[in-house]
Amino acid sequence: MLGLQHLVCPFAYSWRRCMARSKTVFVCESCGATHPKWAGQCGDCGAWNTLVESVPAAPAKPGATAPASFSDHAPRVERLNAITPSETARTPTGLSELDRVLGGGLVAGSVILIGGDPGIGKSTLLLQVLAQLSAGIPALYVTGEESLEQVQLRAQRLGVADAELAVLAETCVERVLALAKPQAPRLVVIDSVQTVFSQALTSAPGSVSQVRESASMLVRFAKATGTALILVGHVTKEGTIAGPRVLEHMVDTVLYFEAEASSRFRVIRAVKNRFGAVNEIGVFAMSGTGLKQVTNPSAIFLSRHETAVPGSAVMVTREGSRPMLVEVQALVDGSQLHNPRRVALGPDSQRLAMLLAVLHRHGGIALGDQDVFVNVVGGMRVSETAADLAVVMATLSSFRDKPLGERLVVFGEIGLAGEIRPVPGGEDRLAEAAKHGFTRAIVPKANAPRNGRVGDLEVVGVARLDEAIGAVR
Repeated sequence: MLGLQHLVCPFAYSWRRCMARSKTVFVCESCGATHPKWAGQCGDCGAWNTLVESVPAAPAKPGATAPASFSDHAPRVERLNAITPSETARTPTGLSELDRVLGGGLVAGSVILIGGDPGIGKSTLLLQVLAQLSAGIPALYVTGEESLEQVQLRAQRLGVADAELAVLAETCVERVLALAKPQAPRLVVIDSVQTVFSQALTSAPGSVSQVRESASMLVRFAKATGTALILVGHVTKEGTIAGPRVLEHMVDTVLYFEAEASSRFRVIRAVKNRFGAVNEIGVFAMSGTGLKQVTNPSAIFLSRHETAVPGSAVMVTREGSRPMLVEVQALVDGSQLHNPRRVALGPDSQRLAMLLAVLHRHGGIALGDQDVFVNVVGGMRVSETAADLAVVMATLSSFRDKPLGERLVVFGEIGLAGEIRPVPGGEDRLAEAAKHGFTRAIVPKANAPRNGRVGDLEVVGVARLDEAIGAVR
């Protein structure tokens, strides 16, 4: 007969039955001291909240050999110039925007960690990818947050309910690996890593020790079997992936989903990639039938004004290897405060204050009694210094209440001495502007072509800030 505990909380009852009674210890992350039970403060080094649960290593038996590695061959020392690397085979996901971020597709044995705010579309994107790939390769979707019925309902909304996709609702990592091994999948998705737990630990799922141990077991499985593994991670209020920081070091690729609260566009960004370039982005649009690719992101980051308006400047930014046109808008208004406000949404706020000082010192434009607000259209973050000239030109345009020009594009870095410095990828930036029909560009002199033109685009090279200001008068 089941006890009262099972009737009150059947999930807790089944979870406790699944947990093993193995002995665990608590190790201080600061000094490495071992304690038999948890305490708020380490008794050896005095650090607070540094004890994490872990499984002690079993003592080696007499005559025992070292554990086998993932390779069938014994490790040996080799010369670097004698190693012949094999070509990395990639499996396209069916979404070119995602393949761009991954570096060309999925690599066998790679581990990918993807994080983002709740409801941003992580599960939707991965279910779309798995549904497309399941027609050609065996794939497994493991959900720890939803039931199989909920997964089926999402599949119906996405129009992929008929996909031959293996689905598993389980949170015990040992059971997941035991059930996945006979399936021999080439791609496994764990949604999410914070919900799975290991029987070797007694702490609750989502704790630091459980996330680290579960992720370690899953990574070993992926490397040993050559299975591509995608882990979904929760994020904290600071925007970082929850759990131990070592989680990002254990995986090969770390992706972040980003979006503004009121925008239907999603940007997926690579911040770590052992098989491709970092800082690449993929752009998607959320619709009623799932995430749709945006193959021309420049179009969504530009406002379509009927006529040229003051305070608007178009620049070409680079995200990885992709040049994109974005619109920088500025609003300058007389301040009623003792300390005028400097607000930047997209560019760096501290750099905005520096650029206003350079504009005053080397451009003769004083904005000490003005509120200055700068925004990048579409919620795009522009962290590169190539946005300096666009920010200054948009601010100057708003202050003078005079449009810069409808088909004008600008980019360039501004130094403290008032010089306009060249930026990387100038040729690609100009080609992108010419492709979208812009007719005039103000760029650093070192980035301007010798003939002063790129197709129908007239390129004006400037070396100083006063030259750039004079070019728009």
